[in-house]
Amino acid sequence: MQVTLAIKRFNPESDKPQPHYEEFTVDVEEHFTVLDSLIKVREEVDESLALRCSCRASICGSCAMRVEGHATLACKTKLISVMDGQSKVRIEPMTNQPVIKDLVVDMKPFWDKIRDVEPWLQPQEPEPEDEYIAPNEAMIHLTGVMGCIMCGACVSDCTVLEVDPNFLGPAALAKAYRFVGDPRDDADKHRLKELSKYTGIWDCTRCYECVEVCPKGVAPMDRIMALRDRAIAAGFDGNYGARHTEAFSDLVEHSGWLDELRMIPKTFGMFNPLSLGPLLGMIPIGLRALRRRKLPPIRHKSIPGVKNVRRIFKKVEARK
Repeated sequence: MQVTLAIKRFNPESDKPQPHYEEFTVDVEEHFTVLDSLIKVREEVDESLALRCSCRASICGSCAMRVEGHATLACKTKLISVMDGQSKVRIEPMTNQPVIKDLVVDMKPFWDKIRDVEPWLQPQEPEPEDEYIAPNEAMIHLTGVMGCIMCGACVSDCTVLEVDPNFLGPAALAKAYRFVGDPRDDADKHRLKELSKYTGIWDCTRCYECVEVCPKGVAPMDRIMALRDRAIAAGFDGNYGARHTEAFSDLVEHSGWLDELRMIPKTFGMFNPLSLGPLLGMIPIGLRALRRRKLPPIRHKSIPGVKNVRRIFKKVEARK
């Protein structure tokens, strides 16, 4: 069968180094992956096409790229699963990382963020003669996050990094959880304090993209949520993110649904001098909502079944 690959290309050494799409139509077998087809283009049509690949078995992570708008491993993505009705597939380099050439991106920002979370054990006890021993049952919950192959797919599709490149990103925060959750590590307090600051765990918008595109089921967003719970439990609850979370929970428990007007002062703190700026910054938003008749009701009423909602909250608290 034939397939047309619309590949986003970029050559910094060309006379006009502007990203553009170039189409290649090639004959492929039904079992071909996206990587198989790209290698066919490079070997038979245009040897200047730049891409990374190594193991071809979803182990090394080097062939991560965007296929039909989402990051994936080209070696595990069957062509037939992403072809549209015209037998066409759009292929692009990963986003949120500088493009070196064609489908090859610079992974330096990715590795810099990984290093920022101090991805090594920091035990307080003296180094043992043989090795650090951890009970098997204590490490089971880390097997998922330890499956990360550092492909960068989650970073590519992270919606926060699109607007704030300072965000640590899902891969680095998932790696941080791997050490916070390790019983051999004694730097939890230090780690959680740093991760609770700007660029850390509270900047995630929970869009779920990193979970969707991760080829190994690491579920970075779930790890970030777990880090938030640990940070609050450790006493790092004075930041806007933690206060927003607790205010949301308290308001829903109280009335059965969110009181948006009270949410703002409870998050920023009415009597905190540092909150004056953020609170004043909400005024234009409130005025626009008022003009469009979307301002939340001044008088907030509880829902009819609020007792059932409160009962759920009590059961969850009891389990903790």
